Amino acid sequence: MSKSLQAIRGMNDILPDQSPLWRYFEGTVAGLLDSYGYSQIRTPIVEFTELFKRSIGEVTDIVEKEMYTFQDNKDSLTLRPEGTAACVRAVLEHGIIGNGQVQKLWYVGPMFRHERPQLGRYRQFHQIGVEVFNLAGPDIDAELIMLTWRLWALLGIQDAVTLELNSLGTSEARARYRDALVEFLSQRIDQLDEDSQRRLKSNPLRILDSKNAGTQAALVGAPKLEEYLDEESRVHFEGVKARLDAAGIPFVINTKLVRGLDYYSKTVFEWVTDKLGAQGTVCAGGRYDGLVEQMGGKPTAGVGFAMGIERLLLLIETLGQVPESISRTIDVYLCAFGEQAELAGLKISEQLRDRLPNLRLAVNAGGGNFKNQFKKADKSGALFALILGDDELAKQEIGVKPLRGQGEQQNIAWDALAAHLETAIAQA
Repeated sequence: MSKSLQAIRGMNDILPDQSPLWRYFEGTVAGLLDSYGYSQIRTPIVEFTELFKRSIGEVTDIVEKEMYTFQDNKDSLTLRPEGTAACVRAVLEHGIIGNGQVQKLWYVGPMFRHERPQLGRYRQFHQIGVEVFNLAGPDIDAELIMLTWRLWALLGIQDAVTLELNSLGTSEARARYRDALVEFLSQRIDQLDEDSQRRLKSNPLRILDSKNAGTQAALVGAPKLEEYLDEESRVHFEGVKARLDAAGIPFVINTKLVRGLDYYSKTVFEWVTDKLGAQGTVCAGGRYDGLVEQMGGKPTAGVGFAMGIERLLLLIETLGQVPESISRTIDVYLCAFGEQAELAGLKISEQLRDRLPNLRLAVNAGGGNFKNQFKKADKSGALFALILGDDELAKQEIGVKPLRGQGEQQNIAWDALAAHLETAIAQA
């Protein structure tokens, strides 16, 4: 016997009982972004490997260990591990940020990283990201944070997340700090964990957010990034904080917040929670003013964020904030008995869909007696069953029976059915 086919570990199916929550979340985010004037962009899930090497950095964990890369004839291709690089490639390729043209974009879709699957962290995971080009001031940094703050309120999770904020300064300021940090840690290299020893040569700022207790002990007394910030970055950061204060958004300064990708500069932020164990970051982003130029374009201001959908859905479920309405996929289930009733039922159902475009209506398929059809109606989760047999057909009426609450079955004339259902569903 051949082995049964299964999904690849860390790449999960989203089943019908899960998809309503996904649709609710994605719809809520899309509606919010529309209201702030952001436009959607869709990019391929496969890009040339060189794109990620140039943008993310060849000595990052993502490029070194986590990317899904393969040969296609003579080309090295990679499943996208994040969305910013592909978005920058797209706006450059199509010339839509030239001459200082402002673009406020968002995207949604799967990303791929070859890492150990764990709670809320998968090899195929899904992100919603936002990228803004050609706006250099602290006002747009603050807008992105305010936008996410409003989203947490809409989702009912605002009290469970904390905003952590930091500034990385310009690349020049960060280079000076990097030299000082390397000098400090080189004298304590024996106290660092293996990953941090490797990062000391390749990406020393990542050592700051190490979870290893020994490494954190070695960092006591280390130079602080804020001591090396340039004046421009200081002014920018104060502008961000002032706007968050004005909007009433609480935050904490985390001087060890550096983000995992090389292209960040100035403002960086993360929304974190203590409700999901070790996987506490649900949204992260910051400014990357040098990335477009690094990828072959003109100097262009850039800032954005990405949020992990799986992790946020897990938080929504953990906090019990799943709306009851999304668990119901059917409002009305139509049961018809006999060939003539079935034909009339099809006509009535289409008329109802014309009159009530948002009505979720299922028509029984496959026949069956009264008990069988009624059982399927109840199992569907519908609020009401519509019952159409010979008696109702003769009177041009239809039975409306509540399935989820109190109330008796009523017989309603066909021409009054749409209005009756609209009111009954609203009150249910």
